[in-house]
Amino acid sequence: MTPTPPKIVLIIASVREGRIGPTVADWFIDQIDPSDLDLEVLDVARASEPDTSELLARADGFVIATPEYNHSYPGHLKVLIDEHGPEWSRKPVMFVSYGGVSGGLRAVEHLRAVFAELHAVGTQTGVVIHAPWEHTVDGRLVLDEVAAASAREAMRELLWWAELLKPTRTSGERGAA
Repeated sequence: MTPTPPKIVLIIASVREGRIGPTVADWFIDQIDPSDLDLEVLDVARASEPDTSELLARADGFVIATPEYNHSYPGHLKVLIDEHGPEWSRKPVMFVSYGGVSGGLRAVEHLRAVFAELHAVGTQTGVVIHAPWEHTVDGRLVLDEVAAASAREAMRELLWWAELLKPTRTSGERGAA
C-alpha cells in the first residue's frame, strides 16, 4: 500500500491591493518538489468559510507566506487563525516571510507565539525574502540559489514534522494538546 503524501496548505496572507504575496507563493512552489506532497493554495483574500474549514482540517501542515505590516502580520490572517482553532492543532507551520529591512521576521515571531498557543509546531527553518518587489522580472520573483535552497530545506523540515505528528492526530489521543 502506497502511503498518502502529506497534505500541505500554502496560505497567502496578504489581502492588500497590489500585493506581491501570490508572486512570492508562486516562487516558493517553483522551488520545491511537489511530487512529495499534496499541495493546495489558500489565498486569504478569496477564502470562504465552509471550504476553508474543511481544507484546514484535512491539512497535515501549513506554509504561510506572510508580509510584515506595522511590525506584525496581516489582520486578515489573524482572523483566519482565530476562526479555526482546532484545525491547527498538532500540525507543523512553516513561514515564508517577506518585507523591507526585516524580511518579515517580526511577523513570524508574532505568529510563532500564536501558533504555539494553538498547539501547532513552528518549524525552525523558513524562508526570508527582503524587498521582493525589487527582485521581480516580468511579474516573477527571481532570487538566487541560496534562497531556493532555503525553500527546499524548509519544506523538507515541514514534511518531516508533518509525518512525525500525523499519528498524534489519527490515534484519537489528546495528550497535552
